[in-house]
Amino acid sequence: MTPPKQSAPLDAPRVPASASTALAGASAPPGHASTGLRLDDAAALRDDQGRRFEPAQRVWQPGAALTGGQPLDRRAAVRWLQRDSGHPLRTPIGVIGPREATDTQLAAARVIGEGLARMGLTVVCGGRHGVMQAVAEGVHVGGGVSIGMLPDATPELANPFLTHVIATGLGEARNAIIARSAHLLIAIGDSYGTLSEVALGLQFGKPVLGLDGAARVDGVQHHATPDSALNAVAALLIP
Repeated sequence: MTPPKQSAPLDAPRVPASASTALAGASAPPGHASTGLRLDDAAALRDDQGRRFEPAQRVWQPGAALTGGQPLDRRAAVRWLQRDSGHPLRTPIGVIGPREATDTQLAAARVIGEGLARMGLTVVCGGRHGVMQAVAEGVHVGGGVSIGMLPDATPELANPFLTHVIATGLGEARNAIIARSAHLLIAIGDSYGTLSEVALGLQFGKPVLGLDGAARVDGVQHHATPDSALNAVAALLIP
């Protein structure tokens, strides 16, 4: 497989307004939870209370009750945000994890990468192998954009599935760039480097979701399955 040819810019990060721990352990089926979300005749996102979603600030505004309209699950609502709202999230979702990963962790990373791509979200990772390569492969399958933030100064060391490679030459200090630039972090598995990114993400006030052996530290929202974590990402973007 070869990297996708299309590219997209990496824009300035934006810190999410909230990171409710009520999302932890969400178990809705993949993207099909009943949400009460609809697109009205003007292609605006509305909820079952009639409120209108303001995509620029990602907040709900009061509105009149809506009858009819096109029903959307929350992941489809994120696709609308990214592709049709005119105000997509322009900061990436960070996916972090070890180079020495289990088969289960690699499979989870591929599902996460593909799911984020299909929502129209850009992914940033460490750019090397293991979980980093698996998530980039998933993004590639989903037709999305991935950014590899290498610790090395040599871009040729990046895995082959990345859309963009940034060879920082900063060593493990590049972990801080990943944690700071990401809108939120998804940790799959654990290692000393991954733990440092989790800690930095929490220090920076970013939501951190955990899967498949991620660090059990305060502030990490653990999920049993990749689909649960993807639903939680959608709920953070369309609260």
